[in-house]
Amino acid sequence: MLVKSLPAVAGVLLVASSGVAGAVTPQAVQKAVDEGGEQVIAWRRDFHANPELSNREFRTSKIVAEQLEAMGFEVKTGIAHTGVVGLLRGGRAGPIVALRADMDALPVTEQNDLPFRSTVRATYNGQETGVMHACGHDAHVAIALGAARVLAGMREQLTGTVMMIFQPAEEGPPKGEDGGAELMLEEGLFEIAKPDAIFGLHVWSALNAGQIGYRSGPMMASSDRIEITVNGRQTHGSKPWGGIDPIVVASQIVMNLQTITSRQVDITRAPAVVSIGSIHGGIRNNIIPDSVTMLGTVRTFDQEMRTDIADRIKRTVTTTAEAAGTSASIEYDFGYPVTVNHPALTARSVSRLEAVVGADNVGEVALITGAEDFSYFQMQVPGFYFMLGATAPGRDAGEAPSNHSPMFTVDESTLETGVLALSTLALMALADAETG
Repeated sequence: MLVKSLPAVAGVLLVASSGVAGAVTPQAVQKAVDEGGEQVIAWRRDFHANPELSNREFRTSKIVAEQLEAMGFEVKTGIAHTGVVGLLRGGRAGPIVALRADMDALPVTEQNDLPFRSTVRATYNGQETGVMHACGHDAHVAIALGAARVLAGMREQLTGTVMMIFQPAEEGPPKGEDGGAELMLEEGLFEIAKPDAIFGLHVWSALNAGQIGYRSGPMMASSDRIEITVNGRQTHGSKPWGGIDPIVVASQIVMNLQTITSRQVDITRAPAVVSIGSIHGGIRNNIIPDSVTMLGTVRTFDQEMRTDIADRIKRTVTTTAEAAGTSASIEYDFGYPVTVNHPALTARSVSRLEAVVGADNVGEVALITGAEDFSYFQMQVPGFYFMLGATAPGRDAGEAPSNHSPMFTVDESTLETGVLALSTLALMALADAETG
């Protein structure tokens, strides 16, 4: 839920374009949003009924490219497998503003009773599964296309360039593949055009439709993966002294890891989580196995703390095993960085959003321990990322199925808010850069 609402702003000039067709007014933006509303809903329903897994967004990216070209964008495809970039050059040269939307779905079998529910099945990491937009990326693509349509209709009044980024594999690529925002950057995304600011959103069941949640500075956690292998010496379960029990050692490691966040690091600086989600070892009740493998995740909101916790985890794993007379190894994979909203850009963005959707609908939210690879973009350019309510008005958002649930859905009234928000922010950034 919203933690607080901010004071209202009396009014806002979206973009001043002296020397061209004239100023774009809030009323003109709202009119363009309204005119495209039915099309945005149709796009969302089509993408929802035809979801595609990470790095497999072939149909989605084809539709996106065709729509952008029809709007007058210069389009580049095939970035990071299926990524699409569109450039809309305004009536006058100026700054570059980027809007990003992720396109991939999840290996989830939908349980909603919708006329456009997904019945798609696919193979993911060797297993057959249902495929569903259980995290709302269908809405993201539709909203971004809606904003692109609004901005394209105002092209001659724009000072600068709008850059649309449709990104694959935000949920993570399949095993053995690269993908997502990081790969787009590695393949030269910002060599096509380097934005002066970038904006993104995520639909979220914890807010009601039409509400916007944000934080200045750190907003979403980093996400790291750990894999620990504890070595033992196999023996009969009735004679544990005849070997080395890796299950007991693994249990000790799990408990000792929890002291890192509860006793070792300063959690008043930033929250942190160390969780073990998988433990595998042994095949019979009376055989102590040779080894145990554990998988886990680490989350925090501070880069220095992230590095420190990684060092402490590695040390805890090895020393706990050594104390038991054995050894253990750890693979520590640094994943998505912390999502950090640029403070000055956030302040300006919040003021504009309050003006167009109402101050009561814009508020600060608590830190989110989920992760987002939008953070890779923010490491290179100032960015603002926000949450857009997905739960139907009047329904308790705290009781709604969460993102990644087979029952997750998006109330379509929020699509208009998303289009209005992204369009407004793009115009704001163009105007801010022009006026200094």
